Amino acid sequence: MKKMMFTLITGLMAIILAACGGNEESKEAKNGEKAKTAETAQQKEQQKQMEEMQKKLEAQQVDEKKIVAIVNDKEILGSDYNSALAYTQSQMQQMGQDPTSKEAADQVKNQTINSLVGQTLLLQDVDKKGYKVSEADINKQLDEVKKQFKTEKEFEAALKKSGMDMKTLKTQIADDIKIKQYVEQEVPAGEITNEEIQKTYDQYAEQGKSTGQEVPKLEEVKPQIEQSLQQQKQQEKLAQHVEVLKKNAKIDIKI
Repeated sequence: MKKMMFTLITGLMAIILAACGGNEESKEAKNGEKAKTAETAQQKEQQKQMEEMQKKLEAQQVDEKKIVAIVNDKEILGSDYNSALAYTQSQMQQMGQDPTSKEAADQVKNQTINSLVGQTLLLQDVDKKGYKVSEADINKQLDEVKKQFKTEKEFEAALKKSGMDMKTLKTQIADDIKIKQYVEQEVPAGEITNEEIQKTYDQYAEQGKSTGQEVPKLEEVKPQIEQSLQQQKQQEKLAQHVEVLKKNAKIDIKI
């Protein structure tokens, strides 16, 4: 209804303006044109900045065929590095940091290569201990991925843009499922105590009061706090587990 009303009003205004002087423009029309021009200029500037940032991000990539590291005779290629690099860059941008700055360059590279080495070591231990995943589980997870896109064509376009094919995607899904099984069995986070939850809540409440925000009751946020602490503890234990694997591994970084 609103769209129809807008169309009718626009049509009526066109007739009135034509009847009131042919080529004469109203102040409103001029102001509207100026606002439109300013908006277009702003959009162009934003587009230019995005393109410049994308060039800087791509400049941190390496040759896809280059060997960036060797982990227990397993070669990690530049194509793997570039995929992990994009994730690292994205994470930093979400935290309000510029991954392309001179100060961040070494951090980005080290974080990316450490992530790849850790993942490779985990997958090697996963295979060593015989973790398996069924085709049905892979397809189920693949369907979840596809649901994020409106059409099959849109999904295929995104897949192509990422530089992956269906086989590579399924391999990654299988690896993710196996690592999840492995972590749950080999590196359990353990229970979160009420004392830990209370301590975290007290810190959260103190921060809320200092900024004048209304603090919900503990019962309302307890599940979220418990889940957050569980993830935090899991990440810490996993990092420690990877360090143990590193001590018993042969790692050669090439970049």
